[in-house]
Amino acid sequence: MSDREGHVGGPSDEDLSLPKATVAKMINELLPPEVTCAKETRDLVIECCVEFIHLISSEANEICEQESKKTIAPEHIINALKRLGFDSFTAEVEDVLKDHKQQQKDRERKADKIKDSGMTQEELEAKQAELFELSRQKFGQSAQK
Repeated sequence: MSDREGHVGGPSDEDLSLPKATVAKMINELLPPEVTCAKETRDLVIECCVEFIHLISSEANEICEQESKKTIAPEHIINALKRLGFDSFTAEVEDVLKDHKQQQKDRERKADKIKDSGMTQEELEAKQAELFELSRQKFGQSAQK
């Protein structure tokens, strides 16, 4: 075990982070236009988010183990939030989970629709190319763009 690893084969907490550009974009969207955020502030927000995720996932893991499960389920996360006093977050988390499940169903239906079309891969690709060309024509773009 090296000094940079929390356990064999896994990253240490100092190796964990969030995409800086994404966090910066989220911060900028939340702040009024006349307010800017220093790099150090963004980095602190990232550290706090990573710590929060670690806290929630550790608690969810504990709940999971108490239930003799091997996989952390969304319900474990929701219960962890409640246990740790973040009850006010659960409604939004449940809404996001509901939206996610609906998006999965929609993707599966779309995949089934493609499979059930009876068209070969080549026919589907030709149809896609045709639709792209129609779109280019509609929006006045040449096929070279």
